[in-house]
Amino acid sequence: MTIPLTKQQGEAVSPESLVASARDLIPLIKAHAQEGEDNTCVPSVVVDAMNEAGLFRVLQPKAYGGYEMHPQVFYDVQMALAEADMSTAWIYGVIAIHNFQIALFDPQAMEDVWATDTSVLISSSYQPVGKVERVEGGFNLSGQWGFSSGCDHCEWVFLGAMIPPLNDGDPPDMRTFMLPRSDYEILDTWHVMGLKATGSKDIVVKGAFVPEYRTHKAADGFAVTNPGNTGDEAPIYRIPWAQLFTRAVSTSTIGATQGALDEFLGIMAKKVSSNTGKASRDDPPALEAAALAMQVIDELKLVLERDMNYIMDCVDNGREIPLSERIKFRHNSSLVPSRCIEALDAMITECGGKGIYLANPIVRRFLDAHAGRAHVANQPYRYAHNLAGTHMGQPNQDFFV
Repeated sequence: MTIPLTKQQGEAVSPESLVASARDLIPLIKAHAQEGEDNTCVPSVVVDAMNEAGLFRVLQPKAYGGYEMHPQVFYDVQMALAEADMSTAWIYGVIAIHNFQIALFDPQAMEDVWATDTSVLISSSYQPVGKVERVEGGFNLSGQWGFSSGCDHCEWVFLGAMIPPLNDGDPPDMRTFMLPRSDYEILDTWHVMGLKATGSKDIVVKGAFVPEYRTHKAADGFAVTNPGNTGDEAPIYRIPWAQLFTRAVSTSTIGATQGALDEFLGIMAKKVSSNTGKASRDDPPALEAAALAMQVIDELKLVLERDMNYIMDCVDNGREIPLSERIKFRHNSSLVPSRCIEALDAMITECGGKGIYLANPIVRRFLDAHAGRAHVANQPYRYAHNLAGTHMGQPNQDFFV
């Protein structure tokens, strides 16, 4: 097996060096952010730079050139990237997280993707909208899926579908199907108000064969009974799949809010109100908006890092993560965009009339955060009902925890 080495792999790689590498890319990301917005796709020069820096390898198995690091490193990298541009951080999150999920498949799936090049990337759309037919050795898959973020930069895709039950009364069998680029088309439907540069286009499949080993059961992800869980894998691969994925689509909002706060402080330090003639740095509502953003960012980072450390402590020590905690962590993740939007809305308001101009750098953060809030994993009422209900004796209603 030939594994091309990145620059990072030839040097000592530490969590600190990876986060520093992400921060080193901030000027490049900012310089190409408008190009990404205009073309509805993060430019290849940015994705190539992230790949060269080894950022996509944080959760990738060591057998295929990865680092198998604590997941908090992955989220710290994502937040750093989001300080420059949330679209870039979004596609980083939803692409790099696949380098974790593929380790849960039958090991042959990883060999199919990375046998000759371990830098190959995978996009996804988990909507269970595919049409599945059982055939010898696997399945025939057809359909059209939306929201495949960063798909233009990827050579494989994960797609969701429900497999028809073999017998009446059998439980649903939702799976992720893995297909190579030759088996699908990309349809440009991505014309949106926020997260424009994510290029979250549609994937079209017209009768592709998917072998059994290139599928992953949702039930296995929940129960941690994945084909890749052979007993000698790194502890991180014993984390329930949903616990990592849901944060991959919420955490970037924290970094975007930090970036907006930095910009807001710079604007307010120089701004003079056209109504009062007073400096905005002395205006109580502006100061309160900045303080709110600081508090929200601090709170979210503390809570989410606490949650992930708890998860890692469990898997490192061979303990099962209680379902009650998994449900709570799912709810905590879903709240992130809403809390960030509260802070972003306050800062936009205090920008006054200048706040409605597209040239205001905070506007992109504001729109991106609202777009991210639309993701099903970021709609907290769904998970609040389950969290509170289970504490009142109701059965768990969410198996993506």
